[in-house]
Amino acid sequence: MDYEFGMLAWSMAGHDKDKLYVIIKTEGEYVYLSDGRLKPVERPKKKKWKHIQVRKTIPEELCSLTEETIKNEEIRKVIRRFSNV
Repeated sequence: MDYEFGMLAWSMAGHDKDKLYVIIKTEGEYVYLSDGRLKPVERPKKKKWKHIQVRKTIPEELCSLTEETIKNEEIRKVIRRFSNV
């Protein structure tokens, strides 16, 4: 499966089940997720890709950003917007 930086992902397993994250980085069978609060960009959550459900499109707010330039505030804003959908 192809996961990319900036895609939204819902946790499907674990104590954070049904929580929405943004994919910060991918590494083999793992993805690194951030919610901008408990799991900030500096300390992302490491999770196996089989335990997440991904939304294939990247929100336009995150399209021009990179792993080095993204900020927690931007992640919180995107998650807030898509949590209410």
